[in-house]
Amino acid sequence: MSWNSLPEIANAMVEKGRGILAADESTPTCTKRFDSIGVESTEANRNAYRDMLFSTPGMEEFISGVILFDETLHQSTVKDKTPYPAYLTKLGVIPGIKVDKGAHPLPGSDGEKITEGLDGLDARLKEYFNLGARFSKWRAVITIGESFPSSTCVTANAHALARYAALCQENGLVPIVEPEILMDGSHTIEDSFVITEEVLHSTFYELYGQDVLLEGMVLKPNMVLSGYECSEKASVEDVAELTVTVLKRCVPSAVPGIAFLSGGQSDEDATAHLNAMNQILGENSPWNLTYSYGRALQAPALKAWGGKEEQVSVAQDAFYKRAKLNSLATKGEYSSEME
Repeated sequence: MSWNSLPEIANAMVEKGRGILAADESTPTCTKRFDSIGVESTEANRNAYRDMLFSTPGMEEFISGVILFDETLHQSTVKDKTPYPAYLTKLGVIPGIKVDKGAHPLPGSDGEKITEGLDGLDARLKEYFNLGARFSKWRAVITIGESFPSSTCVTANAHALARYAALCQENGLVPIVEPEILMDGSHTIEDSFVITEEVLHSTFYELYGQDVLLEGMVLKPNMVLSGYECSEKASVEDVAELTVTVLKRCVPSAVPGIAFLSGGQSDEDATAHLNAMNQILGENSPWNLTYSYGRALQAPALKAWGGKEEQVSVAQDAFYKRAKLNSLATKGEYSSEME
């Protein structure tokens, strides 16, 4: 399988009925996940877990691309030692790579974050392209609080996202642009809407300013939700309505697709919200709305696997089911009875 141009790759990543598996957990994050099931986080165990996901029979029906961590990009299948980029490409699944170096304290701010990793990025992108990656991911983290986010934080992160995206495209990789507004806190869905609009507007202003080809990128935003500690949880309809409204206000139709992050939502909520948005937009949507979920695709499989070889097929069934339900949600055909 070969993908020739940036727009071609971007469109393949967000094609209707398929979404992106975020399997790019850093080693500390993977360790937390493994701790929850009582499995030691060794390189061999991490490889076995990723192998279980990637070798799920038929997963390519619903998964268009996989975001890998640096360690995983260099690993191979357990069975026949095929490097993962080659293995995924043969399935028609596009290999991608997380390239940021994480969120660090923003100088001069009161606890806000800036994502680092631009130093040496050009050389790393060239290496990743040669290893077979065809897209990349960079995550900015924005917090909502009484005096957060500051315009400094929003602007600095939007500028870094745009610089990253321009470098990726220069090196033949489609950038996933991920300005994530965290939903931790007691803010209302209206607060979330206002901040999401500001962040998306700033991000596209910077992307435009740095000549990023909009047709050759994918946006990975948060959904507009009420804060997880908010006393009033917004309905599925409200989340879908406000998220669609903010996208229409801020995201140019030149962008091929929007692959949402799940951001700590339950598996079912993440699927239901995506489904409702696709029902609102229907066939006249300017973009394909799909998923780029990590935990919301993996959680049932991780639990079923439990580090046991004999549980692999049960875990793969759980992963396949979640991916299929999210695939239906990209067409507005999901219902909670299917759970």
